[in-house]
Amino acid sequence: MAVVFQWLVRLTAVLIVLAVVGISLVYFLASRSLPNYDAIVRVPGISDTIEIVRDNANVPHIFAATDRDVFHGLGFAHAQDRLWQMMMLRRTAQGRLSELFGTATVDVDSFIRRLDIYRLSVQSVEAQDPETLAALEAYAAGVNARLDQINAEALGRGAPEMFLFKTALAPWRPADTLAIAKLMGLQLSSHMSEEVLRARMSLALDDPARLADILPDVPGPGVASLPEYASLVPGALPSFAALSDDPHPLSPFRPRGFAGASNAWAAAASRSASGGTLLANDPHLGFSAPAVWYLARLELSSGGVIGGTIPGMPVVLTGRSDNLGWGLTTAYVDDQDVLIEELNPDNPEQYRTPDGFKEFERRDSILQIKDADPVTLTLRWSDNGPILPGSFRNLDTVTPPGHVAALSWTVLSPRDTSVQAGMGVMMAQSVAEAIAAGEGYIAPAQNLTLVDRTSVALKTIGAVPRRDDAHNSQGRMPSLGARPENRWQGRMAYSSNPGFVAPVGGILGNTNNKTIDRPFPNHISFLWGDTQRVQRWRRLMQAREVHTRDSFIEAQLDTVSLTARTLLPFMGAELWFTGEAAPAGTPERQRQRALALLAEWNGEMNEHWPEPLIYAAWLRALQDRMVRDELGPLADALTHPEPLFIERAFRDVEGAGIWCDVRQSAPVETCADMARLALDDALIWINETWGSQLESLRWGDAHQATHDHQVLGEVPVLKHFVNIRQSTSGGDNTLQRGLTRGTGQNPFRNVHGAGYRGVYDFADPNSSVFIISTGQSGHFLSRHYDDLAQLWRRGEYIPMSLDEGLARAAAVGVTRLEPLR
Repeated sequence: MAVVFQWLVRLTAVLIVLAVVGISLVYFLASRSLPNYDAIVRVPGISDTIEIVRDNANVPHIFAATDRDVFHGLGFAHAQDRLWQMMMLRRTAQGRLSELFGTATVDVDSFIRRLDIYRLSVQSVEAQDPETLAALEAYAAGVNARLDQINAEALGRGAPEMFLFKTALAPWRPADTLAIAKLMGLQLSSHMSEEVLRARMSLALDDPARLADILPDVPGPGVASLPEYASLVPGALPSFAALSDDPHPLSPFRPRGFAGASNAWAAAASRSASGGTLLANDPHLGFSAPAVWYLARLELSSGGVIGGTIPGMPVVLTGRSDNLGWGLTTAYVDDQDVLIEELNPDNPEQYRTPDGFKEFERRDSILQIKDADPVTLTLRWSDNGPILPGSFRNLDTVTPPGHVAALSWTVLSPRDTSVQAGMGVMMAQSVAEAIAAGEGYIAPAQNLTLVDRTSVALKTIGAVPRRDDAHNSQGRMPSLGARPENRWQGRMAYSSNPGFVAPVGGILGNTNNKTIDRPFPNHISFLWGDTQRVQRWRRLMQAREVHTRDSFIEAQLDTVSLTARTLLPFMGAELWFTGEAAPAGTPERQRQRALALLAEWNGEMNEHWPEPLIYAAWLRALQDRMVRDELGPLADALTHPEPLFIERAFRDVEGAGIWCDVRQSAPVETCADMARLALDDALIWINETWGSQLESLRWGDAHQATHDHQVLGEVPVLKHFVNIRQSTSGGDNTLQRGLTRGTGQNPFRNVHGAGYRGVYDFADPNSSVFIISTGQSGHFLSRHYDDLAQLWRRGEYIPMSLDEGLARAAAVGVTRLEPLR
């Protein structure tokens, strides 16, 4: 027995030694790719020394003799910190994820190939002006210089992920940058999904008038009534199938409701306590680790610029110079239309046009798949755009037999000068120059909020399709592609895009709300991203005669939900303080405790309080009870409560109160009945998920910000090192927006919000501040992987200074790129 014990001890010791050696080897190999920020690297193609000075937050300040060299330095810095992220973005745009991830990403690659994004990006390179092309080439040379350094010095393949997914790294090209810009359009576009859902709802509802309840228009005049979808596309049949919309983590396609959102507001000098203009911007995108955003400062011939970049693109997309500040919010321009193409029954390779049947444009594309046979895709285009698979976004449920769906979309331009326009805005010295530069911007459409030393402005940039007055669906539902009135007729003039310069009140802003009310076809959009946050923003802006940098920060971090303040009085109108005290431990007593908490609540979605969780669960359960019997599985498409729908029903606007009655039951339920039943549903769910002690609940436990690694985020053990999780305040409809997941075991996870925040004060520009939600590095062994995350969670910022001396004094490293002689 003693001998056996001795051998077990020896075996255990050997296994421990082997484990330590293995872990040490893995750490050594992974750490080899950690960049050395204090280095001299000799590179070809630069005119003189480039200095990349990294401050104590790892923000690179790039100094060089020429603009070309500055962009070269930015490419090198991006590749030092975010190489894996850049390569994944490029692979996604090329439709080549399956070469690494096998069959799991075939659907993503297949759809990207059908859109032909990368080939259109290659064609768009020729449309750039010489200055932009030079910048793109210099940036690509900087990325490639880092790749050469990795290969020459055996720097761990450049990123730890490269050991797990071994693949050759092709040199960076200008087309790669343009493709990433188009890829952002996929994340910020929602009209196609809304068209399909509206069509499905139209077919499913017995009473067409109820469509305006469940998918309400933003209040205000100017919206014309629409026919039923069945009359637009004969042969379409109702489908109650559940939504097939669960994208792979690497997919650029976002579920409905996640098409991008942002805040931006500005104050003229007359409304500023300091006498200088003010600007705040916080663009909202899906959370990931690392974040989408990367902070950088470029010292250009036109002056220094600093702000948020996206790795892969040599443009400060939101930021400031000494003379100009600029910010972006998604404009929700109606830039997508689904056209139903009728196939020739005698030849399915032809489709009907206004002039008769015509052959599709066809091209084969071979999709290589890891550990599987390659697949040959046949890409087809009609005059209206690429033909889409019926499985995408449930298109097959609104496409009759003998038809296919095509997509018209401004992103699919072969002469896309959006990056060129972005560079023009970045180098502009005034509001007027920036607005002029925006004319070349194509997609995705954005609201550009601007301030210079004396003025403020907002201009919608991006191509707005020109539609016929007689368009069958006004672009709100799929329509027949053979009818000439349904086809686009070019682009509207840039001068007709909404614009507001030097408003009389001195304050302007956008929360993705409706910006303009014009009749179709000059309408810009019927779909807007916000009807709620803007109400709180108005109150905060109008509460002060003058504003400061700190008051703008306060507004960015505001967590009060006016939606809760509006809806709770309706939901609890017949429940507050009614009935006798119920015995402890009964559902009635639990309901009374919940109502007592909510009655004293001010609507603040504070992470430490229980009321936001009770309210959110109640509202979610209420909408589900109201629509489930009408829509069945189709109700799953409504992942987030629609405040306008709830309010319409409780106010019984145009008969909307009928949604509160359960059609399949004999009694006639009222909205008060539905609210009581929904509250009980919510409390049962809370009890099963979070416990029965309501007073000890924390909204932040449910509303965790999930910055997950898109590839390694679900790998056992490793996920604890690469994912960044944070308890957060805010919610779906607060200015500090934390959009909840809406599905799954925990539907209140915070998955979409302000990955970048910046506030710029032109009375003292170097007192401006910014922050991102993770850290600058994409390397999970780097201390800069998550060093900004807790600052972001607490609502703190770091200095946004163009002071070279300050950057050098706080430098954690200086990389010098020397010309290779």
